[in-house]
Amino acid sequence: MALRNIVKDGDEILSKKCRPVEKFDQKIWTLLDDMAETMHRANGVGLAAPQVGMLRRVVVIDIGEGVIELVNPQIIAYSGEQEGLEGCLSFPGEWGIAKRPNYVKVRAQDRHGEEFEIEGRELLARAFCHEIDHLNGVVFKDRVERMLTPKEIEELNAT
Repeated sequence: MALRNIVKDGDEILSKKCRPVEKFDQKIWTLLDDMAETMHRANGVGLAAPQVGMLRRVVVIDIGEGVIELVNPQIIAYSGEQEGLEGCLSFPGEWGIAKRPNYVKVRAQDRHGEEFEIEGRELLARAFCHEIDHLNGVVFKDRVERMLTPKEIEELNAT
């Protein structure tokens, strides 16, 4: 495994739509492993392939219950609503308030190409939406109702 550089705000790759994965081989397995290590090292809860410079439909998420790998994910059901604080590893130090579904069901493939479905509520639902948005060239700043001010961020960091 290796750490990858996280693409930052201003890089045009963050606004591009990713291509589906068709070959499930060592290259994808290495990408998944590297993304998980990179996400953990950066103290994130999710990371999408374009955030490490790869235009592939690949996501890793870990809300503290172990890494979830999603290849070619798509949201197939959602309900409810939650409003909360959201940030992104590609936008360090920036936070906003965003509305997301409170429940999300995702269909994806695992690292071997086997299809599966997974459900998430609250933080996991938010992470699914956030990371799958990245695969479609949408970043959290496109979804926020408002960004936090530097003073609000300072107060948040003090707690």
